[in-house]
Amino acid sequence: MTLRSFEVLALGRVGVDLYPLQSGVGLEDVTTFGKFLGGSAGNVAVAAARYGHSSALISRVGADPFGAFVRRSLTELGVDADLVTTDPGLPTPVTFCELFPPDDFPLYFYRYPTAPDLRVGPGEIPPVAVAESRLFWTTLTGLSAEPSRTAHATAWELREAAGGEGRHTVIDLDYRSVFWRTEEEATRAAQAALAASTVAIGNLQECRVAVGETDPDRAADALLDRGIDLAIVKQGPRGVLAATAEERVVVEPTAVTVVNGLGAGDAFGGAVCHGLLMGWSLRDTLRFASAAGAFVAGRLECASAMPTEADVRALMAAVSG
Repeated sequence: MTLRSFEVLALGRVGVDLYPLQSGVGLEDVTTFGKFLGGSAGNVAVAAARYGHSSALISRVGADPFGAFVRRSLTELGVDADLVTTDPGLPTPVTFCELFPPDDFPLYFYRYPTAPDLRVGPGEIPPVAVAESRLFWTTLTGLSAEPSRTAHATAWELREAAGGEGRHTVIDLDYRSVFWRTEEEATRAAQAALAASTVAIGNLQECRVAVGETDPDRAADALLDRGIDLAIVKQGPRGVLAATAEERVVVEPTAVTVVNGLGAGDAFGGAVCHGLLMGWSLRDTLRFASAAGAFVAGRLECASAMPTEADVRALMAAVSG
């Protein structure tokens, strides 16, 4: 168990993405695939590392070659993988997708009978790292099963007890119906997550599940009413709305030729982490995060496509020019 803290510490999903190297055809007709590191929490941890932040991930993988690939890839991409443990009885999750740009990317999750990352228990939550890291990132998916649900609650209790200014506890509302028995169960879990967090990020569907609102302004208000300090509501082609008690900002999307939109949300989230840690204004953070999401949407893979700050700045300059 590590005794160090990090600038960014993520808890949750990690695995292997097997993405087709042919676009515009169904999986039944795909002949070749690329193997990439994936999983939302893992992607965000990589994104933070690419911006130069010390970054670590709490998760589990299987005792198989894919698990070895995940741990090696995280390390190569700058993420501390010491808190990624090995589950002796479950396989490393594999995810397939289909590519129908610009906006249709069906996902097929192979996380049966359950995923190792949902078997992370409270005993695997490192007290020092969780309590003292500057930004702690979780996703709603991690609350869909035990013992992961209790592990999240344990981590949030550590964060609350530690207190401290200038630290962020982020919940990515990341709702995927396939991981839940009922939507009502996800809504209850979201309420617990919002009560423990300072920042919430979600799209309109995820806001509907979490707070019952699909209008962006009402969704932001509802998130703030739950005690959130910063509410970020993603609106797809209509851009992104962010709100605090004092400020409300809308940023238009960054135009790009889309190859695979699946990693854009995690790239956006990782860039939000960067902006928060750097103390940027809300507008500057959103503009940067929008461009980071667009950068990854223009590439096939997710984790290994996460940009550096120079990459994002170059895209912003190209688009504005």
